[in-house]
Amino acid sequence: MPLIPEEAIPYLENMIYLPMVLTILEKDRTIFENAPFKLKRPYIVLVEEAGKQVQKELKQTHMYMKRHSMKVLRGEGDDMFTEYVFFHGGYEEHRRYLNVRLRNRVEELLSIYLAVVEKLR
Repeated sequence: MPLIPEEAIPYLENMIYLPMVLTILEKDRTIFENAPFKLKRPYIVLVEEAGKQVQKELKQTHMYMKRHSMKVLRGEGDDMFTEYVFFHGGYEEHRRYLNVRLRNRVEELLSIYLAVVEKLR
C-alpha cells in the first residue's frame, strides 16, 4: 500500500508542473513584447490570460496542500532524471521523473491553458 494516497498525487505533481508552465509563459510574454510583430497585443493578452488561469489553479493547489500538510521539494537531478520528494501526513516519498516526461507534460499543460483561454473569449 502506498504511503501517499493516490488522490494526493495530482496536487503534488501540480507543484512540479504549474510553476514550470508559469515560467515558460513569462518568458514567452517577454519574447512577444520584444519581437518585431506588427500586432503584439493579441499574443501578449493570450499569454497573460493563460498565466492567470495557471496562477488560479496553483493557488487552489497551495490551499489544498496546506490543508493536508503536503509539501514537494526538488531533489537531485541529472541529464535524464529529476527527483522530487513528496511529503504527506508524516510520510516521505521519492519519485524520479524523466526530464523528457517533464517537458512533454509541461508542453501538454501549456496547450491546455492556451485552449482554455481561447474558449473563454
